[in-house]
Amino acid sequence: MLTIRTDDVSGQPTRDLIAFHVAGMRANSPPGHCFPLDLSGYTSPDVTLWTAWDGDAITGMGALRDLGDGTGEIKSMRTHPDHRGKRVGAAILEHIIAEARARGYHRLSLETGSGPAFEAALALYARRGFRQGGAFGDYVASHFNQFFHLDLTAAA
Repeated sequence: MLTIRTDDVSGQPTRDLIAFHVAGMRANSPPGHCFPLDLSGYTSPDVTLWTAWDGDAITGMGALRDLGDGTGEIKSMRTHPDHRGKRVGAAILEHIIAEARARGYHRLSLETGSGPAFEAALALYARRGFRQGGAFGDYVASHFNQFFHLDLTAAA
């Protein structure tokens, strides 16, 4: 049974999944166009990390950054490779959306890469109502990234 819990990056399975995530992002994005959080980023007071578990096995993770203007940014969505196809990413994304709504955010945004390695994630975001849009925060648009936004003021 899948459970999602708040995490503090102190456990080795979480640290290993973060390292896997960062390596994957760097492998699929050119230098200077990859913006994953490092371990210290998850301890920032504006970031909340959740991990998904099936018993003692970590299955995925996702983070939410509070941008301070009634919006949130999804960071670090990743499913452990041994658990792909089990709706882990969908469960984490639904959890983050519910948390953003509970916090009263009016918009949820994300920055992601482009190319075949990102197709599954893009399809997941589209199914949840995210629409492509402009850059936000400190991001700069390039050929290697793209931006998606979800209007949280619309009916749930």
